[in-house]
Amino acid sequence: MKKTTGPYPASTVDGAGSSVVPHAGGTVLLRTAQAVGLTSALSAALTPWRKPLARHDPGKIVADLAVSLAIGGDCLADLAQLRAAPEVFGLVASDPTVSRLIDALAADAPAALAAIATARATARERAWLLAGEHAPDHAANAARPVVIDVDATLVGAHSEKESAAPTFKRGFGFHPLWAFVDHGVEGTGEPLAFVLRPGNAGSNTVVDHIAVLRAALAQLPGGHTRGRKVLVRVDGAGGTHELLAWLTRRRLSYSVGFSLPGDLASIQAKLATIPDQLWEPAYDADGQLRPGAWVAEVTGLFTQDTWPAGIRLIVRKERPHPGAQLRITDIDGLRVTAFVTNTTKGQLADLELRHRRRAVT
Repeated sequence: MKKTTGPYPASTVDGAGSSVVPHAGGTVLLRTAQAVGLTSALSAALTPWRKPLARHDPGKIVADLAVSLAIGGDCLADLAQLRAAPEVFGLVASDPTVSRLIDALAADAPAALAAIATARATARERAWLLAGEHAPDHAANAARPVVIDVDATLVGAHSEKESAAPTFKRGFGFHPLWAFVDHGVEGTGEPLAFVLRPGNAGSNTVVDHIAVLRAALAQLPGGHTRGRKVLVRVDGAGGTHELLAWLTRRRLSYSVGFSLPGDLASIQAKLATIPDQLWEPAYDADGQLRPGAWVAEVTGLFTQDTWPAGIRLIVRKERPHPGAQLRITDIDGLRVTAFVTNTTKGQLADLELRHRRRAVT
């Protein structure tokens, strides 16, 4: 181990030793956090919550808590994993000190969360700058936008935790809403923001979608808060007029799952009027032609006065995979799905595949 001016020791690898250093893999996280300036940004952002004679820096405590979660912890007390390896994690605060800091931050939660978000945005900008041509926003434009995926998930709770509630899948816990930056088919999602919600929160609650998108846009480096160089993808939970209007006002690109308006009989009648030659072959997940699948634009068949200008409605129909059960909304043995977008260029099959790739995160 070498001394360092940062909050964490600078470790070296020595094959001659006989003991095992616990959680040495956490060093990768720590060095990354230091390289992109996250540790220093957190320290600066949380200065207002540091006591005059405090021994422990609030920024390091928060960073330590994040690392403890990454290596398997699930509560504040699991910071003991880091405390057991001072040669890797340096001086780690005691449980009472951590609890007092959390209480202080919780007492001024909006300001504390804003400070942490600012530190994260600063570090993200540095990380994307270091990534160069591999950064998600490299050469971003309307044709190759930065993609933000919004989706909810269920997190179970095994006790009466704050805001825990029954879920629509007959479980109990939380229903947080997340926003990720898509790193493409070769990568995963990079978390930007989330809204912690009770388990009974609605799937298509507009105010929640707007809140998480505001926070996500604020995390993008370089002020990418407007314009078609940012694409927002959401499944059918985002298919509300209010969210589409909000995205349109901010001139953002979007690709959002949508339910065809009208009853089943009218939908069937309208789709039956589409000439066969207007149905184009669709792609599978690998971008190859999918036998028995087609796409078509049906904006003119379903347009309503309340829809925002520039919207396009695209439908996919396909023979279900073997073993898949048909739904009541499926037509003539074909599964029918739809989405809306304001992207004006590109083949229908490419736009539809782009929309379905939101699931990679």
